[in-house]
Amino acid sequence: MIDSNKKYRTRDGREVRIYATDGAHGKIHGAMLTEEGWEHRTWNNTGHIMLYEVHGYDLIEVRPRHKRTAWLNVYHDCISRGFETKDEADAKAVKNCRLGCIKVELDFEEGEGL
Repeated sequence: MIDSNKKYRTRDGREVRIYATDGAHGKIHGAMLTEEGWEHRTWNNTGHIMLYEVHGYDLIEVRPRHKRTAWLNVYHDCISRGFETKDEADAKAVKNCRLGCIKVELDFEEGEGL
C-alpha cells in the first residue's frame, strides 16, 4: 500500500508528488516530473501504473540515505569489523598480522541489502 506520509519516485528515477491515496477504486493520484514539467498520473493502490506488468512509472519508496566512514583491518585470511576511526582500528589490530588498514566510504539507502 502507498502511504501518503512517505516519499516516492518512479522506478525509472523521476520525482513524484502524491496528492491522494484514497481515490475511487483504490487509485492513487499524483504527478511525476518530466522534461516538459509535472504530468498528472494515476497508480493502483500498490503503486503500479499498469495492472499486470512492471513499468518505469511504477512507484518506488525513497528511503533515507546514510553516509559513514569505516576503517577495516585487513589480514591474510579475513577482514575485521568496521571501526569508526583509524586510531580505534590501530588499537584493535592483531600486531604483526595485519596487512593493512583501509578507509571505506559507505553511502547506502536505509534497508539496502537486507
